[in-house]
Amino acid sequence: MVVLILMAVGLAIQTLGMTDKKRMRLLEVEQAGVAAATGLEAGRPVEACRPRTHVMFLKTHKTAGSTILNILYRFGEARNLTFALPAAYQFGYPLLFNTRRVKFYSPLKPQEYHIICNHMRFFRPQVEKIMAKGTFYFSILRNPVTLVESSFNYYKGSSLAFKKVESLEQFLGHPWRYFSSKERGSHYARNLMWFDFGFDHNANASAAYVDLALAEIEATFQLVLIAEYFDESMILLKEALCWELEDVVSFKLNLRNNASVRPMSERAAGQIRRWNALDWELYAHFNRTFWHKVERYGRQRMGADVRALRERRRELTELCLQGSSPVDASQIHDRNIRPFQYGRARIMGYNLNANLDGKTRERCLRLVMPELQYKDLLDAKLFPSAHSGKDLLHV
Repeated sequence: MVVLILMAVGLAIQTLGMTDKKRMRLLEVEQAGVAAATGLEAGRPVEACRPRTHVMFLKTHKTAGSTILNILYRFGEARNLTFALPAAYQFGYPLLFNTRRVKFYSPLKPQEYHIICNHMRFFRPQVEKIMAKGTFYFSILRNPVTLVESSFNYYKGSSLAFKKVESLEQFLGHPWRYFSSKERGSHYARNLMWFDFGFDHNANASAAYVDLALAEIEATFQLVLIAEYFDESMILLKEALCWELEDVVSFKLNLRNNASVRPMSERAAGQIRRWNALDWELYAHFNRTFWHKVERYGRQRMGADVRALRERRRELTELCLQGSSPVDASQIHDRNIRPFQYGRARIMGYNLNANLDGKTRERCLRLVMPELQYKDLLDAKLFPSAHSGKDLLHV
């Protein structure tokens, strides 16, 4: 009976015209299934995937990237992986990425880097000089309507275009009255995500140009996540990297106080989409590919895994946090974990439970550590001689 089953499988595979590699893989799976059903030993076991440790994350602005940065920092630190770190906190942004911006990098002394994830304006030829072949590239996008509302609050002091107006609605009413691509911070005011991917934020959004750019992004990035579906994004990321659920559980970081969040009218939303046409094309395209990936993953399976992720987050909230919600930075007792405040936005943070034991506190501390402090911590671990005698975060 077993022989007949295997013969039938082999005939079906040949009929489909599969490659030898795919044929061998499917035969292994079928053999394993037959063995499990009959109690026989399979010829060769199916290999489990191995966690990927060479990762490039393009951290786009105001898209929940700080939370993903924390996930990558925790994963890498726990496994003693090597990060490509900037000398400060960004890789020369808004200039295109260059290897010279990587701290202590030298082409004369090759160094294996596992993870690169701090803010940059992406430039593939330079990134490929320091990241190994086979590195997993991914990024994240956000609906341009809410992204622009957030950017206006956060970057009002950094963008001259935003600085000239009192409100976002005033800017959107006559953007060309205030905007100049030659002025400082113009990328914050128009097509910010497009700019972060290394393209011209002020280019004409012709169909031919957009299609060419999207094809280039798809050829480079294996996965593009969507901020509005963060938990589903984490499940897809976990699957793609062959990581565990515990590796992608997180608390929201660099979160803005709701008091400063303004819902956009439908009129304003339409103006944002037109003014940021390149960002809208980028988001719409990868929103579609995202849901195609969810369909392939399986809706029911995705639902179950998202519920498991949220339950684990709830457990860690009870274990780690004093209160179940983020608090204003002024209310955070430990000054070492107060998030950096920038622009008009009020960035929230967390208080840890006071009764945590040493090991548990370390774990919880990593979950709530703001990105600047965490980067300094990793910097000190990678380059201890450069930090000797300095006052660093005590953990």
